[in-house]
Amino acid sequence: MAVAKKPAAKTPAAPKAAPAKKAAPAAKAAPAAKRAPNAAFMKPMTPSATLAAVIGDKGMPRTEVTKKIWEYIKKNNLQDAANKRMINADDKLKAVFGGKKQVSMFEMTKLVSAHLS
Repeated sequence: MAVAKKPAAKTPAAPKAAPAKKAAPAAKAAPAAKRAPNAAFMKPMTPSATLAAVIGDKGMPRTEVTKKIWEYIKKNNLQDAANKRMINADDKLKAVFGGKKQVSMFEMTKLVSAHLS
């Protein structure tokens, strides 16, 4: 007489193992070449009279103009306390910002570039 086979009991599935971490890439043979500055950014720009009242009247690259404006904003505590992206204009900056009391930091660069030649 043949004995009926019992179905095999199900075993719980083993949890999936985390994928193996990739080995760190080998150190590069030569360091990357230093990036050359863009000539358009380094060209000295002359500020208008209204902008010169804030940053000075000597010509400087756009990057330096932005740094000088931020120095002025930080020194005079003109960054909005509630929303750090907004700049509250004092009398000098209001002239640069076209009479606006408050501008965003992104709009500021657009408004300042109109005062450079």
